[in-house]
Amino acid sequence: MEKAELDANFIHLHTHSHYSLLDGLSKIPDMVKQCKKNGMNALAITDHGNMYGAIELYKEAHKAGIKPIIGVEAYIAERGRADKEPGVDNRRYHLTLLARTKQGYKNLMRLVTIANLEGYYYKPRMDKEILRLYSEGIICLSGCMGSQLSQAVLANNEEKAEAIIKEHQEIFCKEYYFLEVHSHPHVENDEKLRKGIIKLGKKFNIPVVAGQDSHYLCVDDHDAHDTLLAVNTGVMSGKEGTGLEFGIDDFSLIDEKTALKYFSDIKEAVANTKMVADLCEDYDLELGTAYFPDFPIPPGQTADEVLRELAYKGFETRKLEQTQVYIDRLEYELKIIKQKGYPAYFLVVADLLAYAKENKIYTNIRGSVAGSLTTYLTGITKVDPIAYKLPFERFLNPERPSLPDIDMDYADNRRDEIIAYAKRKYGEDKVAQIGTFGTMMAKGSVRDVARALGYPYNVGDRISSMIPLGSQGMPMTIDHAMKLVPELKAAYKSEPDTKKIIDLAKKMEGCVRHISVHAAGVVMAPRPLYEFSPVQFDPKGGNIITQYDMYSIEDAGLPKFDFLGIRNLSILAEAVRLVRADHKVEIDIDNIPLDDKKTFEILANGETMGLFQLNGSGMTRYLKELKPSTIHDINAMVALYRPGPMESIPEYIKRKHNPRAITYLDPRLKEILDQSFGVITYQDDVMMTAIKLAGYSWLEADKLRKAMGKKIPEVMEAEKGKLLEGFVKNGMTPKKAQEFWLLIEPFAAYGFNKAHAASYGLVAYQTAYMKANYPVEYMTAIMTSESGDIEKVAEIIHECEKMHIKVLPPNINESYGGFTVIKGSDHATNRTIRFGFYNIKNLGVDIADAIIEERKKNGHFKSLADFLERINHKNLNKKSIEALAKCGAMDEMVTHRNMVMGNLEKLLAFNKETRGAAQDSLFGSIGGIEVKLNLEEQPMETLQDKLTWEKDLLGLYVSGHPLD
Repeated sequence: MEKAELDANFIHLHTHSHYSLLDGLSKIPDMVKQCKKNGMNALAITDHGNMYGAIELYKEAHKAGIKPIIGVEAYIAERGRADKEPGVDNRRYHLTLLARTKQGYKNLMRLVTIANLEGYYYKPRMDKEILRLYSEGIICLSGCMGSQLSQAVLANNEEKAEAIIKEHQEIFCKEYYFLEVHSHPHVENDEKLRKGIIKLGKKFNIPVVAGQDSHYLCVDDHDAHDTLLAVNTGVMSGKEGTGLEFGIDDFSLIDEKTALKYFSDIKEAVANTKMVADLCEDYDLELGTAYFPDFPIPPGQTADEVLRELAYKGFETRKLEQTQVYIDRLEYELKIIKQKGYPAYFLVVADLLAYAKENKIYTNIRGSVAGSLTTYLTGITKVDPIAYKLPFERFLNPERPSLPDIDMDYADNRRDEIIAYAKRKYGEDKVAQIGTFGTMMAKGSVRDVARALGYPYNVGDRISSMIPLGSQGMPMTIDHAMKLVPELKAAYKSEPDTKKIIDLAKKMEGCVRHISVHAAGVVMAPRPLYEFSPVQFDPKGGNIITQYDMYSIEDAGLPKFDFLGIRNLSILAEAVRLVRADHKVEIDIDNIPLDDKKTFEILANGETMGLFQLNGSGMTRYLKELKPSTIHDINAMVALYRPGPMESIPEYIKRKHNPRAITYLDPRLKEILDQSFGVITYQDDVMMTAIKLAGYSWLEADKLRKAMGKKIPEVMEAEKGKLLEGFVKNGMTPKKAQEFWLLIEPFAAYGFNKAHAASYGLVAYQTAYMKANYPVEYMTAIMTSESGDIEKVAEIIHECEKMHIKVLPPNINESYGGFTVIKGSDHATNRTIRFGFYNIKNLGVDIADAIIEERKKNGHFKSLADFLERINHKNLNKKSIEALAKCGAMDEMVTHRNMVMGNLEKLLAFNKETRGAAQDSLFGSIGGIEVKLNLEEQPMETLQDKLTWEKDLLGLYVSGHPLD
């Protein structure tokens, strides 16, 4: 439809998309498409208390050639936003707000932010105070039946209704305040309210506008919406009592003809929607302009100059000679970074990594950024891109206007410290984690619908079990599952209940269910975040997050900084700490030798359990065959061990061991593939081949990579023709060109980024180095990291047995919170690993900490009496003493464990007496002379008893095994 045909006199000003969580059913692209089809030149979306869909509406509407009107159906507090008295302030009212200008949009973001951060009480609430402060550029509609004005009208309180109108006119200005009427005749009091609002409109000469309060796209979606509400409330579909019943009325996205029918008694209200829409400017949000945090630059310098200075200092730090090759590469990179306006971005990231290094927070950088010499010299990345032959253009393509993307990995137990540092440096109001939306997926939708309709659990579960799992980046859909699974299709066709469930589930599929925190994404802004996105609290963790997801926030101007918590980095950090404590040796993990014989020996022997990226039976088998001897071998295995490229592993192994087997389809490939013995190993190999042998630009090579990754047949065919033509033009025979295509075709879809493989390969090597050279410390670190997963700990203990490392039960005098290295008699060999207190079931963290603290202050416990006398903690009770005894923690203080179990009452009485006043105790120390605690002799427990207790309290057997 041409823009000229967008001549409808009815515009939707009050609608809900699926971002009105589990209340709205409509997706924004569908809403835009329907409005355009109905000849409407604008569309407002007013979701409940949020602006989640604002950027999506803006983009979709502009793409369709209609005007987006960004709005919100606000919650207004009964009193003030700070008032949160139960039974009083849980009541709130609705108000429809529309951003008329760009300033109005900014004010709307600020209002929604304040409502969430200051006014949240059941819902995010605004109040009159902040509406007054931030009303500029905003149009106000009086709201639905839940508004303050509507409630006054329904209560026949004319005086209050008039006072509300005057107050709203004062806040928003008379010309930007309108009365809103709806037409839902089966809703109780609908007619009374409508007549009352029309009457007020005439009295005060205020235009009345028609609102549809749309919650779904078309009338056919009524039942699906009803079911969605049942999913939300837990009340079975069709039953009353949800508080959200929409009855049989139409809440769809109606057209002008239907609007004129529904509002036949006040047709001017329909035309007035167009008048209000026309008041709203089609302002430019300037999407895609990137803003970086204000990194402090010394007076008289630019960010570009500071970055250059830092990079050249890096030659000394990295002990690199300034050869012409390195200088040319650095100058080339700095030129592109400056042209794109990104120096500040690099300085911000370098500063974060420098802080991490100063504070011994272990880091790694993933992805194509490892191809940058600038990042290597500024301390961001850890691999030399020239030595590893990593292309810069894969990271920052000079021909593509994309933002740099530096994925930072931090030790997972210290990630929050980095976020806290960023907040201190740039301001609490300028740094936040990014929000992300959880959606109703195929399997879950089916289960939800079946449950909402009242079917037994097994009905939904059966249908759901027929839907296959999707893969990363390729979620499974119900339609796709129907094509893949004949049984599902047959059930749909032959079983009415299954058909009903699936039809409804398809309408809900993809609807947003909740907002949460993105696993890694953080934004840092030069100004308060509410100037770029509304923010709110994470519903679960209480952290501040953006309402815009990673795509919308980047569109709004804030690049995503990835701060991912990685467990393997925490393991490495803990292993290095243990080595420092036990051996008085300081290991700089980023500067360990990359040719360590012990490291390559354990890989060749298949001792890979607990190693990053290199464990698992398949990988282990290949490593034993390969017998890696360089870091390049490890990088290649990290890249090749995945579907597609895995077929090349035997060839790689063969060529490594037999250099005469190394061949190249074209001699020019040697420059690209020499480190991988002529085997195509990385995505970059395909891209570099296209550039060097087919005359591609970097932009074309990147397009080829993406096309092959998506595997769309027609796109693949077009790229194939272009690539073969390029090969032939550049001197390759058609036969060789075809051979090369057959070589890369199965590989490209799953190929690995070379720089990413180099970064991961380095961490993999570091874990292998620590296991090979400091096995006890490394295995201890792994067990501490995995202590919440009993099955994992059991696997690690089994590996320790193979490595001849003993794992001992907890001990009152030797255990700490986590697993601990215990030195042997010679402090070097015969070292063992001791279970920690935190791993004992029924022993709380507080009592464990009290034991450790007392031991640190006053030394080892000499006896059971000494222990009971010194631990004066309310939680040292029957349960905790029993736990310590049964798991073996008290073994050195008693002849056998039953001596504690059979004397529990006596021990508790002793502890009770000594807890109050040891000097007056009948059992304790009198005049500094310790009176012995006399225990009654008990029968010795059996080995089976010991093992059962250990299994119960530690989750596994430590003293032996029942089958031994």
